[in-house]
Formats: sequence, C-alpha cells, structure tokens
Amino acid sequence: MLYHRAMKWLPSLAAMACAAALLAAARVALASTESPPSPGAFPEPQRPVAGIVSSQWGNFATRDAAHEVDQIVQRLGIRPGMTVADIGAGSGYDTLRLARIVGPKGLVIGEDVTADYLVALKAAALSQHLKNVRTVLGGPADPELAAGSIDVAIMVHMYHEIAQPYALLYRLAPAFRAGGMLGIEELDRPTERHGTPPALLVCELTAVGYRKLSLEPLQGALGYFAVFAPPSRNTRPSPEAIRACRG
Repeated sequence: MLYHRAMKWLPSLAAMACAAALLAAARVALASTESPPSPGAFPEPQRPVAGIVSSQWGNFATRDAAHEVDQIVQRLGIRPGMTVADIGAGSGYDTLRLARIVGPKGLVIGEDVTADYLVALKAAALSQHLKNVRTVLGGPADPELAAGSIDVAIMVHMYHEIAQPYALLYRLAPAFRAGGMLGIEELDRPTERHGTPPALLVCELTAVGYRKLSLEPLQGALGYFAVFAPPSRNTRPSPEAIRACRG
C-alpha cells in the first residue's frame, strides 16, 4: 500500500522538477537579455581629458634604446602563447613588437578608437608578415573585447586621453582570463599635459575595483608603469556605486 501511494507522488514530483528547471532557464534567458549599463550610468571624470593628437608617442629610436617593450614584458610576465590587448594601439609600436614575443601561437589585439590608425597598423603587420595581429575598433566607453579573451592588456601613454575611463575600465574587466593583468605606462604630470599623476591613476582604477600590484618608474625617462589586477564579477562595483576621483 505504501509503495502504491509513493508511486502516485512520482508524477507530481517530476512535474515540480520540470517546472523548477523551466523557471531557472527563464531566469538565465532573462539575465542574458538584460541591457548593459549605458555610458550615462557611469560618472564623468573629474579632471581634464587630453585630446588625441597623434598615432604615436615619443621617438621610436629612443623607446627602442630604452628597451620599453622588454620592460613591459618583464613586469607583466608576457610569454609566448599569450593574448595581449594593446588598448589605444595607435601606430602599433608596442603591438608589432609584442607580436614577435608572443609568437605564432599567441595573439596581439591592437585596439583603438581611430579607424585610420587601425588601417595603418593592419598594413604594417601585413608588411612585416605578422599573422598574429588582429585589430579592433573600440569606443570611448567600451574597448569591444570579448569576455575571457585576453591574458594581459596594456595602455601606453594614452590613459589620459580616455573620455570615459570608468565605463571603459568597467567593460574591460570581463575580457581578462583568470590571473590577467593590466599595465599602464604614463608620465607623472597633469592630464591636460598628457600624463596622469600616479595617485589619481590608482584612485580611478581602484574606484572600478582594480587592485594595484605595483607602480614603479621605467628606465630611460619613459615615465612610470603601474600594474593592476582586474576585478572579478563579484568585486566589480555597479556603475551607480562608482565615485569619480578629483584630479
């Protein structure tokens, strides 16, 4: 008798389990279709934003003599097979040199907001027979990089030109794979003079949940280099919770 009573419950239990599974699937579908935060959800930078004046910074011969790329590689632990995003790649000085370091099994993504720069970069990579360079046209508030697609990102003498730094940093975070790092090279001077004071840089990155790992000067009068660990999904604040730093 007890067996038969238990059997009567089985269809209803199965129906409940099926309903629960459908509800969970509906929640996932709803979450995947939620609109991402708009640029207006993020605070505006409370300091001047420098204009983009050139596709390159400094003199290539001087940068080569200072072993700029070698220093970046050492501080970020870049090695063959990695995927590196060069945010604000411009003429591709770092992109093209890093492509040789990560090798044919690696990838360097040259990202920029100026389409003409990327056309020239793509042509330079082609002329140098570099098949591991890809270009991406980003925006002032979004680098347009796929989630979990990069090991390392660099921003070389361009952070002060980002019109929406909080939005861009927020949207950059999901692109990192586990253990990823962001390296920023800057001059210690006001943003309107095409630099970023170290304290201001750390404040803005921390506001979006990034964690400073190191900040040291570079050899060869190149400025300083700061390394940050990106926030996880659980440690990244909501856009409304981000507070702008005053520069």
